[in-house]
Amino acid sequence: MKYLHTMVRVSDLDASLDFYCDKLGLREVSRIENEAGRFTLVFLCAPQDVERAAQDRAPLVELTYNWDPENYGGGRNFGHLAYAVDDIYETCERLRAGGVTINRPPRDGRMAFIRSPDGISVELLQAGPAKAPAEPWASMPNVGTW
Repeated sequence: MKYLHTMVRVSDLDASLDFYCDKLGLREVSRIENEAGRFTLVFLCAPQDVERAAQDRAPLVELTYNWDPENYGGGRNFGHLAYAVDDIYETCERLRAGGVTINRPPRDGRMAFIRSPDGISVELLQAGPAKAPAEPWASMPNVGTW
């Protein structure tokens, strides 16, 4: 058995690509437009996995955009995506500067949660040991659900 991908339904493909690629930093590795089925599939991977993805050896996120509007609601029932990052504080600051709400700040220097435009929870984990607690994160409260 081999893990292939996680599928997330999105209601606005442009907003989702802005979030996952421009802000979070994932890379688009393939796209399928299906006119008969009226949907678009966009496969994304972490930057360090681009080469592995080309060889069909990397975990992917599949954004599924159905052309006809649907209400997906919530997103919390999905669970979450998780990514290791080199610097949790720099990553959270970059996301916050890009307009992303940090729902669970990295108070412990190790873990944070954000949400996609469709309400999908994304966990960010510090690669390696936790960073020392630092402001403004150490005293920042949770916002919304994560």
